[in-house]
Amino acid sequence: MAKVDTSLVAHLPLFAGFKAEDLEEILREARSARYPKNSAIFEQGADAHAFFLLLHGHVRAAKTTPTGEQIVVRYVAPGETFGIAMAIGLAQYPATATAVDDSVVLIWPTAAWPRLVERFPSLASSTLLTVGSRLQESHTRILEMSTQQVEQRVAHALLRLAKQSGKKLDHGIEIDFPISRQDIAQMTGTTLHTVSRILSGWESQGLVESGRQRIILRDPHKIVILAERNPDSGPA
Repeated sequence: MAKVDTSLVAHLPLFAGFKAEDLEEILREARSARYPKNSAIFEQGADAHAFFLLLHGHVRAAKTTPTGEQIVVRYVAPGETFGIAMAIGLAQYPATATAVDDSVVLIWPTAAWPRLVERFPSLASSTLLTVGSRLQESHTRILEMSTQQVEQRVAHALLRLAKQSGKKLDHGIEIDFPISRQDIAQMTGTTLHTVSRILSGWESQGLVESGRQRIILRDPHKIVILAERNPDSGPA
């Protein structure tokens, strides 16, 4: 197994404060792998044989319901862990992870987890914070589904993605990975037709610019107003 260079991870928040020799020990059992765009890293329901750290690219976590409906749970950005099923007591992966662009990940065998957290307790606490943050995000999205109009939910989804993976341009903020209108529909519990209608309306107002798997927020401030607007308050 090729040795993983510690310089690839030394700057990441997960490993803040670790000495070089500690990083070498942590990375000893890791291997790097490349996943082409649209390839599956693991499948929902498969045995959780490994956990992952994304170094480059972006990963979509999506869940299939018993009725066959696809729900996009979240997007993983570089520097984030994913597939940490064992940390929350699961033996199988609860969702499917797919590379949305060419991606590079570090992979540890699940069997390494108990040894690593015993040796480095801060790994466990950092992972707990990650799980807690994602749980809070899930609660927020459930609340949005229950209380907000579709337009508000789409606005919130775009703002979250821009905050996580936005690239500043002269004319706005681009969501810096391939994302389709269908993906947004699956994030917000609505249909492709509805998302297309909303984004087309926003394009005509100069709020967004969208193309094939590409979205730019041209007027993020107005999208914030749309996201936070009381549905009873009328047009902004």
